[in-house]
Amino acid sequence: MLTTSETTPASPPPGGVRRRRLLLLLIALTLAVLVVDQATKAWVLVTLVEGEPVPVLGDLLSLRLLFNPGAALSIATGMTWVLTLVATGVVVVIVRASRRLGSTGWALALGLLLGGALGNLGDRVFRAPGFARGHVVDFIAYGDLFVGNVADIAIVVAAGLIMILAIRGIQIDGTRDSGPGAEGDGDTDPGPADGDGPRRADLGSGAGSLGAGSGASGARTPQEGRDDG
Repeated sequence: MLTTSETTPASPPPGGVRRRRLLLLLIALTLAVLVVDQATKAWVLVTLVEGEPVPVLGDLLSLRLLFNPGAALSIATGMTWVLTLVATGVVVVIVRASRRLGSTGWALALGLLLGGALGNLGDRVFRAPGFARGHVVDFIAYGDLFVGNVADIAIVVAAGLIMILAIRGIQIDGTRDSGPGAEGDGDTDPGPADGDGPRRADLGSGAGSLGAGSGASGARTPQEGRDDG
């Protein structure tokens, strides 16, 4: 005969369900950033002419097609393959860290960071002049400061979120390191506070003792019955 435990499937733990939802959020945000980044790059490649700016907000913001072999601000222009390895390492670290995900803030930050890293990594891997040496397509010119793209915006926003989370002491798993017993960023389901379990047991045993005491006070011994008689 099958028991109830054998016939009824065990429900997944709440923490596991929540982690899956956060992973879905991270993946959805990553794909959104990647799609927007690659779509805008494809658009500027057929719309803009390299070196000819198109003003958007006067001299403050314009569209200017640029093929960047280096990092931001044209740093390390002769080390494209090194930047490709660094970007690959960042992607691997994010994927590994996502297995401990327990915070909505970290899901947003890592999703933006992963999408931006993959967007620029795709350029370095698949674009000219060759594998792992490709030039990143930049087209958003911020005055005379630098030229970037959608992936760069996502990475900068992710860096800002990570700084805020670090200042608040929120870990990737949603816990805080600001003190013992501190809860996370409000995303995790807090369990019973320390000592609540024993207190509830004591209350239960106390209630049982009160019930037993009430029963005992109402009971009459045979001797008391004979005395009344």
